[in-house]
Amino acid sequence: MLGKVVRSKAVARAAVIGLAVGVFALAALAAISITTNARTTSHVRHVSEISDHWAELDMNISVETEALNSYVVNKKFGRDLLDSAVHSASPGLAWQARNGDELDVQNATLATDAYGAFTQTLIDVRRATSDPEYMKVLADQAALGSSMLRKTANANVTRHRLAMDAYLADADQFNQKLSLAATVVCGVDFLLLVLCASILLTHQRRIEGQAVESRYRALHDELTGLANRALLADEIDAALWVAGQEHESVGLLLLDLNKFKEVNDTLGHHAGDLLLKEVADRLTAAVRTTDTVARLGGDEFAVLMPEINSPEHCSEIARRLLEALEGPAELEGVTVDISGSIGAAVYPLHSSSGAELLQHADIAMYTAKRNRLGIAVYDPSADNHSSQQLSLIGELRRAIDEDELVLHYQPKVSTSTWRVVGVEALIRWEHPVRGLLQPGEFIPQAEENEIIVPLTDRVLTMALNQHRIWRAQDTPLPVAVNVPTVCLLDETFPDRVAKALAASGVAPGALTLEITETSIISDPVRATAILTELRAMGVRLSVDDFGTGYSSMSYLQNMPLNELKIDRSFIRTLSDSHGGTAIVRAVLELARALELEVVAEGVEDEETLILLGSMGCTYAQGYYISRPVRAADLMAWLGRPALEPV
Repeated sequence: MLGKVVRSKAVARAAVIGLAVGVFALAALAAISITTNARTTSHVRHVSEISDHWAELDMNISVETEALNSYVVNKKFGRDLLDSAVHSASPGLAWQARNGDELDVQNATLATDAYGAFTQTLIDVRRATSDPEYMKVLADQAALGSSMLRKTANANVTRHRLAMDAYLADADQFNQKLSLAATVVCGVDFLLLVLCASILLTHQRRIEGQAVESRYRALHDELTGLANRALLADEIDAALWVAGQEHESVGLLLLDLNKFKEVNDTLGHHAGDLLLKEVADRLTAAVRTTDTVARLGGDEFAVLMPEINSPEHCSEIARRLLEALEGPAELEGVTVDISGSIGAAVYPLHSSSGAELLQHADIAMYTAKRNRLGIAVYDPSADNHSSQQLSLIGELRRAIDEDELVLHYQPKVSTSTWRVVGVEALIRWEHPVRGLLQPGEFIPQAEENEIIVPLTDRVLTMALNQHRIWRAQDTPLPVAVNVPTVCLLDETFPDRVAKALAASGVAPGALTLEITETSIISDPVRATAILTELRAMGVRLSVDDFGTGYSSMSYLQNMPLNELKIDRSFIRTLSDSHGGTAIVRAVLELARALELEVVAEGVEDEETLILLGSMGCTYAQGYYISRPVRAADLMAWLGRPALEPV
């Protein structure tokens, strides 16, 4: 409770204001004390001066009286003394009349009159030298006047002393009150000072704690608590420095989770966060005490190993980590399988700096992921290939904008009539330096980047525009376009398809979208919703490369499909393999049960085409019928009198 009070901003403000008021009060009390003491000193000095003048009057009267007595006794001897003493009190009485208080002025006026009479008496005594009796009378009269003046002087001295005592008593009482007030204010100020110091120390500790926390957050991943990229870079530099001094090797592993995006898209980001925490826990538990585990962002982790013996040792540690990582995990009641790809690099064998070590481990990880190796150690040749791929992606973005992409079309024919019923649009890239690039040279890299989305939209637009041209030439060939997984799971994709159809003026039924089994199985619920929306528009839907993926019968039953395309691997062995024939027949039976059309891919010879027709396969495509060709070449091929290989 006290801590909350100390941390309260209102209390802090009140304490500071109170302390300021207390300091001001002390300053005011000090000023009052100084002013009072100065006034008291001035008053005491003035009263003392008045008293001194009254006392001086008493002394002067006494001197004059003594001089008178001396003169009476011995006229010759006392004459000079009396002459010098006469009028000695006049200046003092004049000063009192000017500087005394009101009563002093009154008393000084009376005393001046009496002193005048006294002085005159002395003068008369001085003159009555021939009449001793008269001189004695005058001397007695002077003595009486002297007594009265001295009493007046002493009375005023006494009055001022008593007044000064009373004034000093009042001043002392006031000073006591002032001292008490100062003591109280000092006490309050001390308490406020203690409170302010407590608040200051509390806030200082909070600021220091926040600074420590901010530094921790700046160097650690907020979700998992692992080191982040910045801290890992510092740790790498420190480890490389030590390794350079002691001639040791340092290993770095980069790990990327498999299918993490599917977990996020299917179960939500909260489940993805739980998965990342589980991965962090497994990695932390599996590494050595000298190793550092870091999360670099997304689903990418790193393990820095300061002490390794060789690349083989690094690879062995990576394998143990991968074994510890892989396995099922429960995420809010849903079981998911954790797996990943690890890339390894070793200093100084593969890299001369921390930045190179991180870069080369990333290249190795990319190699492991692309080739599904699980673990890969850095290879300089893979580095060159990775640089080429990175450059290729940048060039592909330019190619989309500058119309370097072209479409080749592969005909699809009826197995019963051998007549063309449609075409499949296949992308090619007319690279200004490397020549015509096939899809396999850039599509996999595009699928790993967001560029696959604008690339697909571009292919769709080009294919629909070509269909419009053919329709104007009385050759309205339906066109099929391949759709990647990322588009099939994108809720905006149906709208983009609708806009492309409207812009080209093509009927939805003339467009077939070919999807893979993998894209269906990754998120069946979302895929079904998007496919249903596309089917409602009138667009035809086909499953490409059927038989090589992971689809279950329930998915096929629930999906709004029109067509299955049997993968070429089954068609290639159809005429010389009993197993291949059985599989194709099973697919055909399944398609008939689901009321789906079937297209056989990879038809390489006439015998296979005839056999497919006899088995009840509706359509076929392959090199025996035609290789993928440009639109102009396709029109020339269609004008031939008979079907023959191109």
